[in-house]
Amino acid sequence: MRFSYVSHLYCPKCSLTYDLNQVQHLCECGAPLLVEYDLTSMKENWKPSDLVGRRNDLWRYHELLPLQREENIVSMGEGMTPLVLMEKLGEDMEIPLLYMKDEGVIPTGTFKARGAAVGVSKAKELGVKELAMPTNGNAGAAWSLYAAKSGIASTIVMPVDAPMITRNECAVAGANLYLVNGLISDAGKIVAQAVKEHDLYDVSTLKEPYRIEGKKTMGLEIAEQLGWEVPDVILYPTGGGVGLIGIYKALKELQQLGWIGEKMPRLVAVQSDGCAPIVKAWQEGKTESEFWHDSETIAFGINVPKALGDFLVLQAVYETEGCAVSVNDRDVIEELKLISQKEGAFVCPEGAAAFLAARQLRKEGWIQATDQVVVLNTGAGIKYPNTVEVEIPRLNKEEKIGPKNVTLQ
Repeated sequence: MRFSYVSHLYCPKCSLTYDLNQVQHLCECGAPLLVEYDLTSMKENWKPSDLVGRRNDLWRYHELLPLQREENIVSMGEGMTPLVLMEKLGEDMEIPLLYMKDEGVIPTGTFKARGAAVGVSKAKELGVKELAMPTNGNAGAAWSLYAAKSGIASTIVMPVDAPMITRNECAVAGANLYLVNGLISDAGKIVAQAVKEHDLYDVSTLKEPYRIEGKKTMGLEIAEQLGWEVPDVILYPTGGGVGLIGIYKALKELQQLGWIGEKMPRLVAVQSDGCAPIVKAWQEGKTESEFWHDSETIAFGINVPKALGDFLVLQAVYETEGCAVSVNDRDVIEELKLISQKEGAFVCPEGAAAFLAARQLRKEGWIQATDQVVVLNTGAGIKYPNTVEVEIPRLNKEEKIGPKNVTLQ
């Protein structure tokens, strides 16, 4: 059996095709490139039963991934994260079939490991020596660590107020790390100049075609974990939107393979009130977003004023009859606390935003009580140590404690 059925790269805007055996970035029209597979041959030769007994990570789907040779895999066991029924939270929301796809347990603590694993593996296969990227934190951490494992050098630029822990991850991985007094869009300009001057491999969001292939495995896993069925709704915290684009791509490919039926989940792009360009575009019926000025949110991973792949995010939302919704930062913190107290899950603020969106959409009637709903928690709450402040009383040695001694602020 073939290791991969990867065929070529193509532009979703102008349909030009490109050779995936050479380093490629954007199409000449400026759009991101996507990976195409020989699904006709794959349908004849690859079946769900072939997954039985395979490795329990995202590389179990290697036929539907862009790597051509197994020896180029760079892996730390990423993928196959749990799909957890959130009974108490679902009861509180009046969504009995509420599930969390928990990416907080993945290597590096966020879903970014998926894109890094596949992207770095393909970079290794292409002979790349040094990569560069702007980041809000977690992506830079993941790509730095996977690059270190592969022997590829990395240059990372992030906003100065990115989470400290992600800075440290980049630094200990040996990355060339720089902080910029601005947003990820400012970091992107600096990286673009460095790429041009020093001939670095640009792995900015969607400027290489393979990060999305790693992210799409979330969609493959959800389908497999549900017995090759799909839920009614999937909510995804959306900054660059690669994960949402990837999930949509994965499910479309599974449909073409005949592994799932015609039903598609309604995809929901979740943003913050302080940075909601996709939501604004969706509300106005547009196919692309406008730059969001003065963006600010505690959910740092979705603080993206203008996504390169915004048209692909909106296409996925429109074609699945989904929606885009924004939430308030203050309410996100309250939702994060509630999730921890009801389910024992310390989720990241982006994940809490997605749960809050599910709550809002249920109240509005957009989500029905009978709907099966999957919320993506894209990272571990412990990667954001300053999101929730706590006031903890100090005791003398002789003092006794009451039933509750920690007050959440």
